[in-house]
Amino acid sequence: MIPQSFIQDLLARVDIVDVIERHLPLKKGGANYFACCPFHGEKSASFSVSPTKQFYHCFGCGAHGSAISFLMEYSGLPFVEAVKELAGHAGLQVPQESNPSFRSDTAPANDALVDAMTTAARFYREQLKGSPDAIDYLKRRGLSGEIAARFGIGYAPEDWQALRNTFPSYDAKALLEAGLVIENDTGRRYDRFRNRIMFPIQDRRGRIIAFGGRVLDGGEPKYLNSPETPLFEKGRELYGLPQAQKAIRDAGYAIVVEGYMDVVALAQFGVGNAVATLGTATTPHHINTLLRQSQRIVFCFDGDNAGRKAARRALESALEALRDDVTLAFLFLPEQHDPDSFVRAHGAAAFSQAAATATPLASFLLNELRASCPPDTAEGRARLVHEAKPLVTRIAAPMLRLQIVKAIAEAAEFSQSEVESAFGLKPAARTWPQRDTEANFRSASSSPNAPRSNT
Repeated sequence: MIPQSFIQDLLARVDIVDVIERHLPLKKGGANYFACCPFHGEKSASFSVSPTKQFYHCFGCGAHGSAISFLMEYSGLPFVEAVKELAGHAGLQVPQESNPSFRSDTAPANDALVDAMTTAARFYREQLKGSPDAIDYLKRRGLSGEIAARFGIGYAPEDWQALRNTFPSYDAKALLEAGLVIENDTGRRYDRFRNRIMFPIQDRRGRIIAFGGRVLDGGEPKYLNSPETPLFEKGRELYGLPQAQKAIRDAGYAIVVEGYMDVVALAQFGVGNAVATLGTATTPHHINTLLRQSQRIVFCFDGDNAGRKAARRALESALEALRDDVTLAFLFLPEQHDPDSFVRAHGAAAFSQAAATATPLASFLLNELRASCPPDTAEGRARLVHEAKPLVTRIAAPMLRLQIVKAIAEAAEFSQSEVESAFGLKPAARTWPQRDTEANFRSASSSPNAPRSNT
């Protein structure tokens, strides 16, 4: 028998859109995706897939369920085989009772971790109410009680073992595995987060799976995240996504920023469609997750060198996730600003206007290439093509890639076919110029065998 906790964790890790798209072509419509139902004959698309609810439903025949039930119905797999196939794509091993390392009394391990995180979040919220310094800090940052409650913000006291007061056993295995406590070489435990504003990190199902803690005024590190655990992988999660989903759909685009406070401050000022990466560079999984919510993503970075380096990493992560029907853009704020300070100084309308006019990915890529490889010499032009090759060949969107190839050829003073050859790309199909087509038509019309007009 497969533990229910494993099944719940598996469904939290996979995306039902990914699963179904391996079998059906889906088309985005509003917040959901649609296709013709594979379980009954139909000509109109009544089969709906919800990335938010992780659920499919056919309005025609009533078929519905999770990613597991889809594999069972579509592929005819037994339950266990469907779970194994799904787990294989997620890189997980299904626990089996025949495995000597598997014991039934440890089956609900992930449930225990979720319970521990929920209990800790409740404790941190209660501690915030009794901490004048923490409340004063949030007020100085311009946050209201409503926004603090919306994001579940709390406070970890300046106490080495504060969590001992809220858990029946401070030595419980779940506290260590969830990353709430640290155990030193002597076996003594202490709280990971102390004297920090606490930001709960939720998965798409709304479960608290990690925390981010920010120092109040000084000290290092400025931000401290939970370690990776059976619940939490930094490269897969985005802070604030559960709160931002509706605003992303309403605005028509998602904003990616770098910090928790940026997300919360933007929400405070009415810009609710922002999310943040979690102490790591933007990953292809982040991008694919957001592209299921909207067809436009704006990456917002500080205007300094560190911001441009982060933007370059985001660009490289995005290349293989690009499609011709989506737009990725880059917004660079003035050097003295981050999103938090910019929206306070200039307001939500100015920030939204800046996001609307952000630099498209193709323009940013070409500008970066020209800056590092000035095309005013033969060597610079050759280097531009050389540096562009590993980037352009990773672009998954065929028409966008063609546009960029043409722009690189023009900048480097090569022909398009020469650049395509250098990149190892198949040349794009050529069409006859219009004047040639007209000339051929006139030639054919003047032929003795051409049909004659009756007029």
